[in-house]
Amino acid sequence: MTKLEQIEKSVSELNAKELEAFSAWFEEFQAERWDRQIESKDAAGKLDALADKALAEFRAGKTRPL
Repeated sequence: MTKLEQIEKSVSELNAKELEAFSAWFEEFQAERWDRQIESKDAAGKLDALADKALAEFRAGKTRPL
């Protein structure tokens, strides 16, 4: 049995309260991981071109209020 299959089996055996707690933990885990990825890309300058394009469009009046 693979590690993923073991996790799937364990999750499927959780009761409602445990599943709710696991779901909340996993959502936070994913959010923190996403934040670290974005921070890493930002520090490496990988988002600079996107920011420059967005600012250029804003300055050219190609944006609208949300």
